[in-house]
Amino acid sequence: MDWIAFWSHWAWPLVTGIIGAIFTILLVKQYLDRRKLHQVAWSIGFLIYTIAAFMEAYSEYADSWDPNIYRIYIVLAASLVGFLGLGVVYLIFRKKIYGHIFFMFILIVMAIFFYGTFTTELVEENLVAGITVGGTALGESQTFPRICSLFLNIPGTIFLLGGAIYSIVLFARKKQYSYRMWANVLIALGTLIIAAAGSMARSGQSVGLYPAEMLGAAFLLGGFLKAGTLKNGAETVKKEKMDEDVKILKNKNNNDNK
Repeated sequence: MDWIAFWSHWAWPLVTGIIGAIFTILLVKQYLDRRKLHQVAWSIGFLIYTIAAFMEAYSEYADSWDPNIYRIYIVLAASLVGFLGLGVVYLIFRKKIYGHIFFMFILIVMAIFFYGTFTTELVEENLVAGITVGGTALGESQTFPRICSLFLNIPGTIFLLGGAIYSIVLFARKKQYSYRMWANVLIALGTLIIAAAGSMARSGQSVGLYPAEMLGAAFLLGGFLKAGTLKNGAETVKKEKMDEDVKILKNKNNNDNK
């Protein structure tokens, strides 16, 4: 079996795109219900990630990477972790100015990245279907514009992974909110998988990038769905408090009747 062709098959990014589309719809729905800025950031992140995944699937299926599609795709694919990290900044920090500053930083980096991809001559032998191209068609990993991805991935990973670890520690000792801990474990795993796959692709080891993107997106979606049961957890806490109040009231009545 040709393992390179297998791992770069168009079905992997197609599934990633479907997962991303489902995630985006759920995030938009959540935003319409709660109107929080972190939901906007995550919605944008997974929307552009979904578009990038479908670009991968289309190009591999068509057996041809159009240079202009690639130039757009590589910037979008690198932006997901940045926007997910932005969502964490909006979620954790009370002062939204920190999120606004990071948002402007992301937009500036993306603009420079787009400028670079459209003004740089691509490495044609790396821009072919049947292999997972990653960023190799832009040249060496430490050259412009490919290096721009680091300014999106590194801070985004720090914020996203840091937020997940903080939440794991916060909810680990709260039995009624244990599901929040496991939700963040899934989010942390998804972040690590995507970050690791991106790092390997930067070093030229891009085989397996598409499956890793799919697996990472699945873990992130699973964590989101698990965390989405917040209402159930709150109702559990409320019920426990009501039961405790009823017990106290019964004990008081028993004492009064003696």
